Amino acid sequence: MSLWNKSVIFEKNALIMLIGVLIVVSIGGLAQIVPLFYLKSTIEKVDGVRPYTPLELAGRDIYVREGCYLCHSQMIRALRDEVERYGHYSLAAESMYDHPFQWGSKRNGPDLARVGGKYSDAWHQQHFNDPRSLVPASIMPGYPWLATTELDYRHISESMNALANEGVPYTQEMIEKAGLDLEAQAKDGSAGSSDLAKRYPNAISRNFGGQAGAVTEADAVIAYLQMLGTQVDFKIYDDKANIR
Repeated sequence: MSLWNKSVIFEKNALIMLIGVLIVVSIGGLAQIVPLFYLKSTIEKVDGVRPYTPLELAGRDIYVREGCYLCHSQMIRALRDEVERYGHYSLAAESMYDHPFQWGSKRNGPDLARVGGKYSDAWHQQHFNDPRSLVPASIMPGYPWLATTELDYRHISESMNALANEGVPYTQEMIEKAGLDLEAQAKDGSAGSSDLAKRYPNAISRNFGGQAGAVTEADAVIAYLQMLGTQVDFKIYDDKANIR
């Protein structure tokens, strides 16, 4: 029987076609899934990646609460136009402590995976207050209340404890001193900042929101944005790639 006649059998018999499709899909699925059971982790650990500080975590929660993820992804794909515009493509390890992660490809605004340090705190403050004063074509709504709303961080320890149960390496000390670490980071290096640096390497302490006194929601969100994409030294990986 010729190859053509064999193919006609599948085309004329729906049941045989269905069985053939299921067999092919099953083989392909098993080839992708089975190897994962033999790997200790599907995410390669990368130097510099650490869990969020309490202030950054609170800011991330507000970021999710306000639906920022609906217009801004945090996943730079390995495509030339994206790398040239946004920076080094995203590594899986950068999102290993995200629950839920902020990946995606739909963007009404720019990808924020590398926004940390790109703009000043004052720029972010003004951008939240009146986006079009800085980007005339922006369709982003304003969030002026962030600068005047005190941050409610009474339950930050509980949030960190829940994440620890999910595998985020928060120690008991980190959880117990979450409130102190949050205040230390938001109040421009006040008492306790040295301990903050021990628990969270490279954490920046300053008045992010620009308001003296109370810690605001703007402090938290800006602290979160300013750390995005800053934990990994991508020059190391670029140099290794060039050596190869």
